[in-house]
Amino acid sequence: MILFAIILGLFPSFAWLFFFLREDSKNPEPRNLIVYVFVAGAAVTLIAIYAELFFQNAITSIGFAVYGAASMLGLAFIEEFFKFGAVYLTVRKRAEFDEPVDAMIYMIVAALGFAAVENIAAVSGVFKGTASLADIFQITTLRFIGATLLHSLASAALGYYWALGIAKNKVVKFIAIGLIVATLLHALFNYLILSFEPEFYPTLFLVALALFIFVDFEKLKRV
Repeated sequence: MILFAIILGLFPSFAWLFFFLREDSKNPEPRNLIVYVFVAGAAVTLIAIYAELFFQNAITSIGFAVYGAASMLGLAFIEEFFKFGAVYLTVRKRAEFDEPVDAMIYMIVAALGFAAVENIAAVSGVFKGTASLADIFQITTLRFIGATLLHSLASAALGYYWALGIAKNKVVKFIAIGLIVATLLHALFNYLILSFEPEFYPTLFLVALALFIFVDFEKLKRV
């Protein structure tokens, strides 16, 4: 069952990884570096979880609501910060990091590694209950079109601003803007998930965001 949970948890990330890497088909990144960044993104998930627990305990202890705006923004920022850190520390000085679009590609790869760990945890948690096989596949499907895609798109947005910063020689400024944008997108998605049933509005939000991200891809390809 554990192996099955891992396979189901990895599937959404691998499927989106294959899809997004096609955007870099003209000058593909080395597969060993893709794996390295994916693993780095997965590794920081555990650190992010502890940071999130500490943050939630801190803000609830001073009276903030668990699912309030401050909580959602803070938790979203922590995840976006650690996904960015995974990429920044692993590829920033690599010779392969030589095109503006690479910032978006590697951010997406790390985000999918991050999401893979969350997916495995989610599926494993369902296995521990009394859920049917249909329920387990439903969880996998929802994470495929929901949280996994959200992680990749929010990180892609940050990668886009990082690329602009490199092009304009204002890296710190544009990374800060990218972190703010990614955090707001992430928090907004979480708000929509918590506020609306069924998940029409969160899905519509991701579709609209994906369109903007693909436009950003095309812009960077021409830089």
